[in-house]
Amino acid sequence: MKSRDTLIRLKRFQAEDRRKRVAQIETMIAEFTRMGGDLDREIATEEQRSGNANPTHFAYSTYARAARTRRDNLKNSTDELRGQVEEAKARLAEALDELAKAQSLDGREKGERVIDAVRERLEPGLIGLRPAGA
Repeated sequence: MKSRDTLIRLKRFQAEDRRKRVAQIETMIAEFTRMGGDLDREIATEEQRSGNANPTHFAYSTYARAARTRRDNLKNSTDELRGQVEEAKARLAEALDELAKAQSLDGREKGERVIDAVRERLEPGLIGLRPAGA
């Protein structure tokens, strides 16, 4: 009984840990996407201010070039995180399945214990009944 409870607690912990990981990655994706949008606006503002929107031009703004590089790095990181979040969701689904199995085993085991207890109470010797002819 104690080992089954420990197993269920462990499976719950693992599922919750994986759920937190998924939420953490999704938060990072949202933050990186927001930061990329901010950089897009800053790049557009800088290009408009300098009057040069050609990144290959020798007089292109250094700030706009650095912001483009940072935005591209954020986009690459976001793409990697999207792959990680899919993997984390798959691991979460596995952990939830394992938790459900452990809980169903525990429920089945508890149900069997209740049935055994009822059978013991109904046995003729335990409730003062004697079999016929005894």
